[in-house]
Amino acid sequence: MKVFVINGPNLNMLGLREPALYGARNFEALQAYIRKSAEELGVEVELFQSNHEGAIVDAIQGAYGRFDAILINPAAYTHTSVAILDALKAVALPTVEVHLTDISTREKFRQFSYVSLCAELTICGEGFEGYRKGLEYLSKKA
Repeated sequence: MKVFVINGPNLNMLGLREPALYGARNFEALQAYIRKSAEELGVEVELFQSNHEGAIVDAIQGAYGRFDAILINPAAYTHTSVAILDALKAVALPTVEVHLTDISTREKFRQFSYVSLCAELTICGEGFEGYRKGLEYLSKKA
């Protein structure tokens, strides 16, 4: 099982950005956690992060034929990007959406997710552990 892990805007600022909300661990710690979890689960991962919507769309399109599944934290694009939704629908790979915080308890504008319209599973509010749970779910599809 080969999973493409996509992180959206501002996740590269973990540890600095609102640590009371997102925690004190930085993005490098998240990447290490994902890699370690994947190794323990016998899943191959490739990690990608961008602050640019078009780059994320291009990366999703490039996943077609190269990956078995996508694990995505679209971050702020969760609530705004029909383009990311359309790219995910176009490649039609099993997709899990993950969020560090519980978006259902956040500001009203953060409570709707376009990605959830095509994701098989959405995991919210589990911090780093949400990524592991997403990888576990996808590993069972192999």
